Amino acid sequence: MQHQAVIPLFDSVEFIQEGNCIVNQYITQISLMKVVDAGLVMEHATDWLFEQKHSENNYKAYRSELTTFLHWCFDVASLSPTEVMRKDMSRYVDYCLNPPMELIGYFNVPQFKFDKYLGERIPNPLWKPFVGKKYLGQIQPYRLSDNALKTKIAILSSFYSYLMGEEYCERNPAQVWLNHSRFTLTRRYQSRIDEEENSFAFTELQWSYIMTTVTILAEASPELHQRSLFLISLIYSCYLRISDVSARAGYSPVMGQFRQNHQTGIWSFHIPLSKGGKKRNVAISKALLDALVTYRQYLGLTDYPHPNESHPLFVRHRAAGRGRDVGLLNANLGIRQIRDEIQYIIKLAADNAQTDGFIHDAQQMRKLTAHNIRHTGITHDININRRPLSHVQADAGHESIDTTSQYLHTTQTERHESAFNKPLDHLHGINE
Repeated sequence: MQHQAVIPLFDSVEFIQEGNCIVNQYITQISLMKVVDAGLVMEHATDWLFEQKHSENNYKAYRSELTTFLHWCFDVASLSPTEVMRKDMSRYVDYCLNPPMELIGYFNVPQFKFDKYLGERIPNPLWKPFVGKKYLGQIQPYRLSDNALKTKIAILSSFYSYLMGEEYCERNPAQVWLNHSRFTLTRRYQSRIDEEENSFAFTELQWSYIMTTVTILAEASPELHQRSLFLISLIYSCYLRISDVSARAGYSPVMGQFRQNHQTGIWSFHIPLSKGGKKRNVAISKALLDALVTYRQYLGLTDYPHPNESHPLFVRHRAAGRGRDVGLLNANLGIRQIRDEIQYIIKLAADNAQTDGFIHDAQQMRKLTAHNIRHTGITHDININRRPLSHVQADAGHESIDTTSQYLHTTQTERHESAFNKPLDHLHGINE
């Protein structure tokens, strides 16, 4: 049986964020033929790996394991990592314990190399995802030790913890597999503690500083920050993930995603491809619709988008210097550009809060990221705006209302006030 060849997916840390045309072609084909969200998975995987840049050993181990796992997901199982369950993880373990012979290498080679003819770095076809041993020149039967297997699954568990923090998936099948494996009695690998931090939201005060800061910037430098103002307003109001508003292979957000129901006159924002390949329509507020009009007027467009309008949702300030949009100004932004822009606003807002004496709030704000804006929108709508949980669930794209319910927050004082006057008998004295 001929097995699918495996190409390295992630270059060394100094090149990983530049992308690679051969890898991009492979991922595009996978997206079209097998796994629709393969491009988005790669974006998340690249971001997670880049966070390991300060530890060379971790980076090398993580990228090798992630390449092997994604090869199995895409080429062998035809699954998105978000669809992987405990039984699938068992299948992956069996695959690693007994890999195809042609995928076993017996000497170390770099994963990428420079091709003089093409003038760029390319995946090394000699690289193999599994490493075997030779003794006195003789190939030995392939064997994966228990420690090596635990390390492989622990790396995947860490990756899934990251995806859960980004709200890209709702379960960690690697951790579940470990918890039910023979390794449970010897060691329990726990999910990362910072998973909880990813669900934090800005307080009302902190969010007010965010909005005030970006509004002032938009008034002072509209050429730079009208985009920032609408970007932050949209993510907050529609509980969007960064991937919902950023360009990637197979997806480029456009103005036509704002749609009006001609029967009701109601506007919504359409997300054609979100996590797990799902689509949804998000109801939008009058305040966001007004913000859209202001943003479009600045861009010289009509007040409201027309059906199927293809104008990019967020245009660049400068023409792209490389990649598929090289030389184009009227093109969308990628995930990292959007994150960097929002992080800059958060930093300025935190500085303003600190200047005004809110030291603790400023410290908290600096720990939060663009992703926390989605959590903030959900939290504020449930706890401040009192939107029904079922409405928020639909707009947030949560599979279960239990996920939405986790955003319900009450203080000790609020609990006391709601409990203080509750009676023991609602009908007591009705006949008196």
